[in-house]
Amino acid sequence: MDRLHLDIETYSSIELKDAGVYRYVESPDFEILLICYALNDEPVQVLEPKNCKAKQMVDFINLLVDPKIMKHAHNAAFERICFGALHYNVPIEHWRCSMVQAAYCGLPLKLETICEVLNLGEKGKLDTGTALINYFSKPCKPTNANGQRTRNLPEHDPEKWQEYIRYCVNDVEAEREVYNILKPYEMPDLEWQNYKLDQEINDRGVEIDLPFVKSVIKINSIRNKELMQEMKEATQLDNPNSPAQLKEWLYQQTGEEVSTLAKEAIEPLIQKHGAGPVRDVLNLRKRTAKTSIKKYKTMQNCICKDDRGHGFFQFYGANRTGRFSGRLVQMQNLPKNYLKDLDTCREIVRTGDYELVSMFIDNINDTLSQLVRTAFVAKEGHTFAVADFSAIEARVTAWLAGEEWRLEVFRTHGKIYEASAALMFGVPMESIGKDSPYRQKGKVAELALGYGGSTGALTQMEKTVLTGQTPLTEEEKHDIVERWRHQNPTIVNYWHRLDKAAKRTMQTKKSVNVGRVKFHYDGNYLTLQLPSSRKLFYRDPAFTLNRFGGESLKYKGMNQTTKKWEWVEIYSGKWLENAVQAISRDLLTFSMMNLDAAGFPIVLHVHDEAGAEVPENQADEKLREMCEIMKIVPKWAERLPLSAEGFTSKYYKKD
Repeated sequence: MDRLHLDIETYSSIELKDAGVYRYVESPDFEILLICYALNDEPVQVLEPKNCKAKQMVDFINLLVDPKIMKHAHNAAFERICFGALHYNVPIEHWRCSMVQAAYCGLPLKLETICEVLNLGEKGKLDTGTALINYFSKPCKPTNANGQRTRNLPEHDPEKWQEYIRYCVNDVEAEREVYNILKPYEMPDLEWQNYKLDQEINDRGVEIDLPFVKSVIKINSIRNKELMQEMKEATQLDNPNSPAQLKEWLYQQTGEEVSTLAKEAIEPLIQKHGAGPVRDVLNLRKRTAKTSIKKYKTMQNCICKDDRGHGFFQFYGANRTGRFSGRLVQMQNLPKNYLKDLDTCREIVRTGDYELVSMFIDNINDTLSQLVRTAFVAKEGHTFAVADFSAIEARVTAWLAGEEWRLEVFRTHGKIYEASAALMFGVPMESIGKDSPYRQKGKVAELALGYGGSTGALTQMEKTVLTGQTPLTEEEKHDIVERWRHQNPTIVNYWHRLDKAAKRTMQTKKSVNVGRVKFHYDGNYLTLQLPSSRKLFYRDPAFTLNRFGGESLKYKGMNQTTKKWEWVEIYSGKWLENAVQAISRDLLTFSMMNLDAAGFPIVLHVHDEAGAEVPENQADEKLREMCEIMKIVPKWAERLPLSAEGFTSKYYKKD
């Protein structure tokens, strides 16, 4: 099939980064400034829609809408939505996205970084790009020097305009070269079908309760002013919100330098200092700095004319496992809600009456944070039906490794925390209630130890799972690790089998099966083929010595902590983690495809759950149907015991 490689430059007074492309194209002043395109491997053509001849534009549009030509672009959703806003509607299945293709191959998402990784010289790397976008594609500040204009046009700086054209041409050439290099690793057709569904979900969007969002922003503003005044009185600083001023104050109080006031650094500082002004001020800082409140402002920015937010999901956002990531509001990272009376709190906040809110709610900032999910609401006459897999990663782990006692638990009662604790500590399972210390230990062990984790993993997990409870001692942690591994020998053995198979594949360049997965190596990539036939890619693998002096493998990838492309070490448990999370993602997309085919309009999905808008008068029936659909096992996952349950609600929440 012929290919049309293209890139566009646009203008809108809406900030793309803050509002997303769907809101961006709704601006009355939105327009396409430049279209650069190339058919197959022909030279790149340049179109300036305002200045080109009518025939040139017609010729391009004919190529754009021709169903026999596949359209290729980097972050193709942007081009598709922009052309759609001008009534040139190209079906999703006629697009191919080099960003998604690169992510499938374990590469970064940004075109510039991809070109660096693939050693493509200057392609995709024009340093002037951001400056040119700021100059031509966004409003400018009116000054006496620019004649009080609010927008820069080509005639205002012809040289810059020619540079902008070169920038656009360069992106087309870069995207095409990326396509040619990655062609041998083409993403499976099934994944392009999943991409199509992802785009349809983003197009459908989800309704946002704008009055509620505005009330939250108003209440938060008032409360933060009060907290800021408390901080001023406690510190005597002009601006205690200034990190520099607050760090200096902390140094004067404690004699210790504080390098960062980031959210993750505040809690250790609070724990370090006893009761007194330092702890009080740090607690105030923690409350005013809640990042979840910013999500409300993002919702307000991105809400479209249909009262819905769009484009919240990034297909293949996790380029290692293929799991989805979030955009704009970051649906994959929403705060949990544990308020006892969610309905009442939400209604009180929705009034926007600060006096009423302060009368009934103690920790206002925390409550507003917990209510983030509830800003997403079902449309009139409908409700959300949200179904999620039960203990999906634990089930897949047991299925992959062949740990039969666990599989039997999942085929019957499904109470893995209780069953695990009963075996670990030799007590009857029926004696382990919901609040039992044994259950809590079983839960934290199950969530922390499946991928080779030890006492450090338990320490991290208990902060989430055992909130408000007495922390485990080091002796208890060591004991739990030993007991869990003793009761799960097949899983422990599977970690090592995976690692040995990966190393053997590297040494022999021959494919090696490890149960239901298979390793391949072609000199560029070590790949892990999943039961679904999808592959996970590890670029430029090599042997290395780990911190214990043993032999390990490393590969070039995106470090999730530093967000830089660098060497990443992989160990036995990590192979299993990648495989399990990727298979869990394949099960979710399989279920989402089935739900879509059954007529369920999916509007959101987070981790292992999917939510659809269903008629309010059929809510319970539709939820049952959704759960039954999600229990269907694909042919490649034979004998995997799946289960799903869920809830219905007019607004989204964590049930």
